[in-house]
Amino acid sequence: MQRRNFLKKSVAGAGLLAGLTAGDSSAAPAAEPGAKAPGSAGGEAKLKLCSQDWRVPGKTIDAKFGTLTEWGGAGVEVSGRGLADRAGEIAAALKASGLGLSAVCAGYSGCLISSDKADRDKAVTTIKALLEVAGGLGSTGLIVVPAFNRQKQLLGKDARAMLVDLLGPLGAHAVKAGTRVLLEPLNRREAYFLRQLADAAAICRDVNSPGVAMMGDFYHMYFEETSDEGAFLSAGKHCHHVHLGSIKRKLPGQDERSFVSGFRGLKRIGYREYISLECGVIGKAEAEIPKSFRFLEAQWKEAAI
Repeated sequence: MQRRNFLKKSVAGAGLLAGLTAGDSSAAPAAEPGAKAPGSAGGEAKLKLCSQDWRVPGKTIDAKFGTLTEWGGAGVEVSGRGLADRAGEIAAALKASGLGLSAVCAGYSGCLISSDKADRDKAVTTIKALLEVAGGLGSTGLIVVPAFNRQKQLLGKDARAMLVDLLGPLGAHAVKAGTRVLLEPLNRREAYFLRQLADAAAICRDVNSPGVAMMGDFYHMYFEETSDEGAFLSAGKHCHHVHLGSIKRKLPGQDERSFVSGFRGLKRIGYREYISLECGVIGKAEAEIPKSFRFLEAQWKEAAI
């Protein structure tokens, strides 16, 4: 059963929990209306919509970026696959369109928490190379998934310890390159090791490097988080990118998925980074993506704090 639906149905359990915590002085107080989370990014939050470039129609990268600008996009996300070979073309298209480069999505080889040292070394080497190109393009960060379920990997505390050890030097390299590593939690069907924003934020805290941050993906969050708002509050200052997708991983607005709770959480932490489409589309992108952008703008407005 999906986590948030399970909790909504657990009325008796919730009543018991309320009774137990009512007299507990160590329980965290509820946030006041309009309050920001402790350790938040600070400042007024801003909605900066963007999309992965493959999702935008167009025969050339210039056409894609130009179209995204016309639709009201503020930035664009690109794949890390072959990034060095495309860097010049991407830089020129960014300049011509006025878009910013949000995240670079993966594109590295290997697995950071692999049980095979050669595989870990491959991940470190290729991630470093991508960080250098991403930083040169002004990207907010390189999206990294520590391990997918299909990959051979360490387990439990050994995996976490290995990840923290490797992220220290990677974070320093990212800072030198002018960007950051972005850890992405996924749902358990894809990556069991890292599934919740709070866990990713805790790893960032333990690494303690400005070059190591994390992100949230609304599609994965639907299956793993009990509250979108609470998840982003837990992420706090460590959250530097967001992916958008509906329950069925289609465009926001194409099913019943609401983004208001999550947007409220982003407002509370003063989020000012990019929010990017990573999803499919029902219908023609030319008509549906602008419609989705308008839907998201309305949801952002509705998420008052």
